[in-house]
Amino acid sequence: MSGRIGEASDTILYLNGVSVSFDGFRALNNLSLVLAPGEMRAVIGPNGAGKTTMMDVITGKTRPDSGEVIFRADTDLTHLDEPAIAALGIGRKFQKPTVFEPHSVHDNLLLALAGSRTPRRVLFARETAAERARIEALLDTIRLTEHRDRRAGDLSHGQKQWLEIGMLLAQEPDLLLVDEPVAGMTDAETAETARLLRDINRSKSVVVVEHDMDFVRALDVKVTVLHEGSVLSEGSIDHVSRDPRVIEVYLGR
Repeated sequence: MSGRIGEASDTILYLNGVSVSFDGFRALNNLSLVLAPGEMRAVIGPNGAGKTTMMDVITGKTRPDSGEVIFRADTDLTHLDEPAIAALGIGRKFQKPTVFEPHSVHDNLLLALAGSRTPRRVLFARETAAERARIEALLDTIRLTEHRDRRAGDLSHGQKQWLEIGMLLAQEPDLLLVDEPVAGMTDAETAETARLLRDINRSKSVVVVEHDMDFVRALDVKVTVLHEGSVLSEGSIDHVSRDPRVIEVYLGR
């Protein structure tokens, strides 16, 4: 136990020996991963490697058969449910954007800020100065200042992804889990999303699951390669790209 505490003390997230099985299939197999505070990590690997299951375990959607998931050195997330984990400061963005399409970009962010407010209250309640300033900052971060009054449903696919990232940021998480953020994006949107995530990483820890290797290279961060529920390789994008095991199971396909 003392080794685990020492390992976790300077981390924001520490997965230690996590295993998950579904009907005899081992989705995670003694998975261990260490994320430092303020780090952005890219996680890649073939379909079925365990990337989504890893995210599910971190956010409390799936409870592991064994292992620990330590957040901020002292909280084992495996004992908590999804709302409690979100309240601790972990935000997750799924691959498909889920925004309030009938409402404006501005009101989507206000809804996310308000938390318990209903859409009706957001539309009719007076916005505070603090909320206004926070929304302005979020709009600037997610590149949507000029689209503040547009209906969210009229945004491009990439802009909807940015809006949802902004809605997550509105909840002030310390750790963002982002699942395939550039799937379906144009090349220009993909490049801008890399810059956006690097901007966010100045103040947040970020885990990005992605298949687009050009995008991962643009992030210029440490890469973890998963295969059959375990870490196959870890290091820079150049390091893992040269790893014969990674070429065999993933890049060579």
